[in-house]
Amino acid sequence: MAKRTKVTNNIRALRFANGEMTQAQLADRIDVTRQTVIAIEQGRYSPSLEMAFQIARVFKVPLDEVFGYDESIGD
Repeated sequence: MAKRTKVTNNIRALRFANGEMTQAQLADRIDVTRQTVIAIEQGRYSPSLEMAFQIARVFKVPLDEVFGYDESIGD
């Protein structure tokens, strides 16, 4: 099983709050694969800072409404 990152996110909730956007639609908007979006949502992959800002822009929210940092994960 892949180790979870300390970066947490609310992407799934934001997708559903924005017209039930699919993972594929989000992936197209930020120019990545659907598998990348899945990995980010599941906490298996931390996006680059640039990608994180792109995701926040898609949802028109500040970065800290999309991502957080949980120091207790992985200890």
